[in-house]
Amino acid sequence: MNADDDLGYRGWRRPGPVPPRGVDAEPGETLDYLCGHFRIFQYERGHRYSTDDVLTAWYATQWSPRVDRAADLGSGIGSVALIAAWRLPGARFCTVEAQAMSARLARKSIRYNGLEARFTVYEGDLRDPSILAGEAPFDLVTGSPPYWPASAATGAVHPQAVPARIEIRGTVADYAAAAARILAPGGMFVFVFPCNRNPGDEATGSRGLAVAGSRGGDAITPRAPERPRDRETSRPRDRFSGVLFVEEALRTNDLVLLRRRDIIFKEGETPMISLFAAMRAADLPPGRETWIEPPLIIRTANGSVHPEYAAVRMSFGFPPGDIGPG
Repeated sequence: MNADDDLGYRGWRRPGPVPPRGVDAEPGETLDYLCGHFRIFQYERGHRYSTDDVLTAWYATQWSPRVDRAADLGSGIGSVALIAAWRLPGARFCTVEAQAMSARLARKSIRYNGLEARFTVYEGDLRDPSILAGEAPFDLVTGSPPYWPASAATGAVHPQAVPARIEIRGTVADYAAAAARILAPGGMFVFVFPCNRNPGDEATGSRGLAVAGSRGGDAITPRAPERPRDRETSRPRDRFSGVLFVEEALRTNDLVLLRRRDIIFKEGETPMISLFAAMRAADLPPGRETWIEPPLIIRTANGSVHPEYAAVRMSFGFPPGDIGPG
């Protein structure tokens, strides 16, 4: 690794604390930049963190009123929780992950970044009410639920990647139920989900925006999932069916959707994923309406990084993405 990678990227300087490090990648693993000087361990051919995860952490830390305690459900290798921890240096975190291989990587990243005193990693099913029963309520609950039903399962390069994409252990409704159970008064539940979700939808090779790279600076690359189409008509299905699915999941668990922001991968296209922020109905006056924000555009029509997204990237300690070759 060269000094330019360690301190910045093409003139951009990495913000935030320098971690203690001292943990090495094992065969089959990579150690990649996540935010600022924080890094994350990932399997070379397993589930790798995506911009969906990054935006979830950004949205959660942007709109939560205050956070002393946070929980991340189905946290995988810990990307959402680690970014949130970087942005909320005073908060303590509990993560819940069913896959031992993912929880192992999360623990390595926690040690590498010097966060052991702030993190508790639980291995278990988020649908189990006992998993966090001994914990105090949480001011913030985050989640990046799998997008596709089990009927859409296809072969995967690595077994770790299947539950990250397919509803093996519950749906977004199960995430909502768990969040409603553990939220503190006035706490917020923030998550990501596709705008389009229909029975029989095909799973694609990406959760949304994939992380392409690596140990350098500009590792997040947009890649939109293929939009499912009706087999009989070849017409695109309702692009807001996923939003309706989410709204029903929240209502069922007495949660109120406060705000939503759709994500457009390329200017002029329809949104493919949305960010959602909800609170318990018991903590709000009745009749609260959802504020639908203007969409966040990742790339302009000519393919360059949109100015707002460049600013968003810098807010979570990542280079702006619009830096030309040095």
